[in-house]
Amino acid sequence: QVQLVESGGGLVQAGGSLRLSCAASRSLFSINVMGWYRQAPGKQRELVATITRGGSTNYADSMKGRFTISRDNAKNTVYLQMNSLKPEDTAVYYCKATIYRMVTNNDYWGQGTQVTVSS
Repeated sequence: QVQLVESGGGLVQAGGSLRLSCAASRSLFSINVMGWYRQAPGKQRELVATITRGGSTNYADSMKGRFTISRDNAKNTVYLQMNSLKPEDTAVYYCKATIYRMVTNNDYWGQGTQVTVSS
């Protein structure tokens, strides 16, 4: 089991920045992939960025160059630095932990944190 707690969301003007945090209840070295996803009203949840246990990162095309995912292993925390925010970035942002198993993977989600970007 993994408990995830997101924080750092809020209201920001277009062009501004926010840093989201996701604190995990266990060592990040025991988790294969950590990721950020988002869901806007009326839309499906979509990938924002992921970071593997080894530190490899992956971003959705629309976030490349604006968002940066990182991790602090000592704090069991993953971050999402969001710069040059746009109104279309408004969504609930969720943290996900994936642990690989023999037959199927186990996914764990946080409760989400609201990000609102005003124009």
